[in-house]
Amino acid sequence: MNVLFIVVDDLRPVLGCYGDKLVKSPNIDQLASQSMVFSNAYAQQAVCAPSRVSFLTGRRPDTTQLYDFYSYWRVHAGNYSTMPQYFKENGYMTLSVGKVFHPGVSSNYSDDYPYSWSIPPFHPSAEKYENDKTCRGKDGKLYANLVCPVNVTEMPGGTLPDIQSTEEAIRLLNIMKTNRQKFFLAVGYHKPHIPLRYPQEFLKLYPLENITLAPDPWVPKKLPSVAYNPWMDIRQRDDVEALNVSFPYGPLPDDFQRQIRQSYYAAVSYLDVQVGLLLNALDNVGFSNNTIVVFTADHGWSLGEHGEWAKYSNFDVATRVPLMFYVPGMTTSPVSQGARVFPYLDPFIHIGGSAPQGQSKKVVELVSVFPTLAELAGLQVPPACPETSFGVVLCTEGRSIVHYFNVSEEKVEEGKEGCDDTGRCFNEEPVAFSQYPRPADTPQWNSDKPKLKDIRIMGYSMRTIDCRYTVWVRFDPNNFSADFRDVHAGELYMMETDPNQDYNIYNNTSHGWLLKKILGFLKH
Repeated sequence: MNVLFIVVDDLRPVLGCYGDKLVKSPNIDQLASQSMVFSNAYAQQAVCAPSRVSFLTGRRPDTTQLYDFYSYWRVHAGNYSTMPQYFKENGYMTLSVGKVFHPGVSSNYSDDYPYSWSIPPFHPSAEKYENDKTCRGKDGKLYANLVCPVNVTEMPGGTLPDIQSTEEAIRLLNIMKTNRQKFFLAVGYHKPHIPLRYPQEFLKLYPLENITLAPDPWVPKKLPSVAYNPWMDIRQRDDVEALNVSFPYGPLPDDFQRQIRQSYYAAVSYLDVQVGLLLNALDNVGFSNNTIVVFTADHGWSLGEHGEWAKYSNFDVATRVPLMFYVPGMTTSPVSQGARVFPYLDPFIHIGGSAPQGQSKKVVELVSVFPTLAELAGLQVPPACPETSFGVVLCTEGRSIVHYFNVSEEKVEEGKEGCDDTGRCFNEEPVAFSQYPRPADTPQWNSDKPKLKDIRIMGYSMRTIDCRYTVWVRFDPNNFSADFRDVHAGELYMMETDPNQDYNIYNNTSHGWLLKKILGFLKH
């Protein structure tokens, strides 16, 4: 089996296949209709580099020791094998297109080539213009805006990065057709990462009068100040700066909130077209019958919930991601050679969604993608990491979730199967762990992205099917240690009564058993 691994930047599950009624995502929905879809999947840290290094190595941020953008795990933590490296060592041609690893120091300025990839990774040439002044304002001048629908023909090179990445991925698929070697092709899409720069025609799909505000656009009364992210990267865009919004909580005007949400949806539909073209090419080269397709994101993105924007928090809106696996013959009936599984669907014409082939509500983590994909491809599953694994080259802190694929959830008592590994499950219930660092108890200019040396507090967050529980504890960046005897703040949200996580009941509920769970987990 070949592997096509699609990872999207900043994509929360606003997709038809996840029940979103507004967004138009027919191609991703079509993939879901042939896939196992996980509706409760969570990233381990809601920021690009730490999340990507975590799921690509199968280790948590406390093991990669990367909470910012400024260290390379092989030098600063341990020489951990990555998922593409493991496939490469097992005879696969491994290829990277677009943003897979976060570029820069955190992947050794090489996207971890040559360890992870057979040939040097491809980056679209148009990427370097992402933050330039390419957004035309009402006055006809060019700005570096947050909301940035564009005429693609006016862009430098007459294109956009994700368009170039799709073209390159299709070119590589055609080469692999003649090459006849098993491949692992990772394609990383930029949008809907800010700036929300996408072809302007996608705005037509989302008339502004149809766009609502977030259901909870206010800062919750009992939200600890340490938990709030002040969305500095949004504030620095020309169009937001012009609004002169007060720091840190000052709300954006309602009409501008709607514009951001409108452009986020439009960027998702633009992404959907790219995914549709890529999957259609998989059909065209005759690989749909022997290629596993994984679709996910590095983390979510707040769209005004809790008065917050961007990622940088432990809330579901920032940590929850889409996650689906297409496995021919497993998530579908056997697919014949040359079958058309993924005909391209035009979001401007296509009406009606398609339900996922299989859906699991089990709580799962991105750190589990590596062992899961190894098992699906028939490779030996990397062993579970020992308690301390800095010296262990190949192991995983996730666990394969393949056992959830064939389980009919109605027939199984909720949450009872597949928990034979004491370190990963509590009361035989799967949980997801995320974390986020802060420089101080109150929002600062660097609260969203503190550098390692400035981290003073770590928010450890546990998501079960029933609740989200977070403790913000003292953290020492010099020895990467958290002191759970020094709790600065806490959060507890019950999903049944508070699905949007607006009413923090930490201070009026006993939750010692939840703290024990987190401490027990950290020991394993």
